[in-house]
Amino acid sequence: MQQINHILQTQGGEIVQSIGQHIGLSLISLLIAALIAIPLAILLMPHQRAANVALQITSVLQTIPSLALLGILIPIVGIGTVPSIIALVIYAVMPIFQNTYSGLTTIDPDLEEAAEAFGLSRRKKLVRVELPLAMPMIISGIRIAMVMIIGTATLAALIGAGGLGTYILLGIETNNNALLIIGAVLSAALALLFGAAIDWLGKLSFKRAGIVLGVAVVLIGGVAGYRRIVQPQTTITIAGKLGGEPEILINMYKDLIEQDHPNIKVQTKPNFGATTFLFKALQSGSIDIYPEFTGTVLESLVKGQSSADHDPQVTYQRAAKALKSQYQMTYLKPMQYQNGYAIAVTPQFAKQYHLKKVSDLQRVATKVHAGFDPDFYQQSAGYPGLRKAYNFKFGTIKTMEPSIRYQAIAHKRINLVDGYTTDPELREYHLVVLKDDRHFFPPYQGAPLMTEKFATAHPEVQASLNKLAGKVTTSDMRQLNYLVTVKHEKAATVAREYLQQQGLLSKK
Repeated sequence: MQQINHILQTQGGEIVQSIGQHIGLSLISLLIAALIAIPLAILLMPHQRAANVALQITSVLQTIPSLALLGILIPIVGIGTVPSIIALVIYAVMPIFQNTYSGLTTIDPDLEEAAEAFGLSRRKKLVRVELPLAMPMIISGIRIAMVMIIGTATLAALIGAGGLGTYILLGIETNNNALLIIGAVLSAALALLFGAAIDWLGKLSFKRAGIVLGVAVVLIGGVAGYRRIVQPQTTITIAGKLGGEPEILINMYKDLIEQDHPNIKVQTKPNFGATTFLFKALQSGSIDIYPEFTGTVLESLVKGQSSADHDPQVTYQRAAKALKSQYQMTYLKPMQYQNGYAIAVTPQFAKQYHLKKVSDLQRVATKVHAGFDPDFYQQSAGYPGLRKAYNFKFGTIKTMEPSIRYQAIAHKRINLVDGYTTDPELREYHLVVLKDDRHFFPPYQGAPLMTEKFATAHPEVQASLNKLAGKVTTSDMRQLNYLVTVKHEKAATVAREYLQQQGLLSKK
C-alpha cells in the first residue's frame, strides 16, 4: 500500500492521462463498432444466409490473437492509436452484431403483423417497434463489447497508444506489483463504470439513447479536433521500449535536442513495446528515433549476423554496417555502458570466498546454488557457454522467472543469479557483480537508431545525440534505473539531473 500511495502521489498526472487515453480508445472503438454492427444487422434482417456468413466472418476475426493482429496492422497503418482502434473494433463488432440481429429477428410475429396492420412503413416499423423491442438485446451486446474492449485495450500500450496497459506491462516487466495493481484495478473500475452507464442508457427511450450517443460522438470528435488545433505538431518523435531505462534514454535525447535547437519540438513515447514493434514503427516513419542495443541488432534485427563479437567496437561497427546496407538506417555511436548479461552473488558469499571475477567461481563451484532465467540456462550464450568457457559446474541450479530469482537471492535461498548489468535490483540488494574476465558475454551498448532519410535531413539532431557517445558508465545507469524503478522518481527528472551533473545540459 505504501508503494501504491507513493506512485499515486508522484505519478498522479500521468495516471489521469493514462485513464483518459484508455477511455478515449474504448469509447471511440465502441462507437465505431456499433455504427458498423447495428446497421449491418438491420440490413441483413431479411437475408438469413448472408447474416450467417457475416456472423462467421466476425467470429473468425475475433479468434485472431490480439498481438498477431497488431503485428499485421503496423506495416499497413503504422503504430499508436489507429491500429489499436482498428483491432478493438474488429473484436467488438461480433457481439454487437450477433445480439442486434438476434433481437431483431426474434420479435413476436404477432407484433410484427400488428404493426403492418396499422399501416406502418418499413422504416417506421423499424424505428417504432423493432428497435425498441430489440433494445435490451442490443444493449447487452454493447455491454459485452465494452468489457472486451476495456480488457483488450491494455495491449495498446505495446504499440505506443498509451492507456492503463502501460502500468500493467511495466508492473510485469519490473516485478512491481504496485504498478500492476494500479493498472488492473483502474481497468476493472472502468469496466464497472461503463457497464453501469450502458445499463442506464438501456433504460432510456430509443430516441433519447440516440441523442446521448450523438452527443458522445460530437464531444469525442470535438476534443480530438481541439487538440490538433491547439497543440502544436511535434517535429520529432522518440520512442522507447518497456521499462525505466529506455524512458531515461529517450528523455536524455529529448533534453539534448531541445537545448541545442529550441525551434525543434520533441515528443517522447515511453513504454512503446517490444523490439519488433519499435523497429517496424521506425521503418514506417511512425517514429523518428529509438535507442537500440548493439547485440540486439546483430542477434535479432539484421540478417546474416548470427552473434555479436566480444569486442564492443567490432560489434558496433558490424551492427551499423548491416543496418545501413539492409535497411538504410543510421546507427549513431553508442554510450559507454553495457546492458549485457552479468553474474552476481551475495556480498556474504563474495566476501567469504574472495570472489571478484567469474573465473574465481572455479574454486567454489560446488558451493554455488544458482538461480537462472530459463533462457539463460538453456541458450549457448548463457550458462552452457559460460560453463564451457570457464570450465566449471555449479553445485545446484534452479530455473525461475527473472523477478523471482532476485527475490530468492535477497532471501538467501540461492547465492548466485544471472542478470543484466544495469538491473536496479543489483543496487537494491547490494549484490556483487563478478567481472567477466574472459569476455564471454557479448556487448550490449545502447545507441540512437534512425533512418538514413531522417539523419540526412537532421544533421543537427545527430550532433546533439552524439554528445552521449562514450558517456554514461554501467554503474551510472544502474543508479539511474534504481531511482526510477525502485524509488519511483520520474524518468524525465532523473535524466535531466544526470545530464546537468555531467555538464551536458545547462541548469535553468
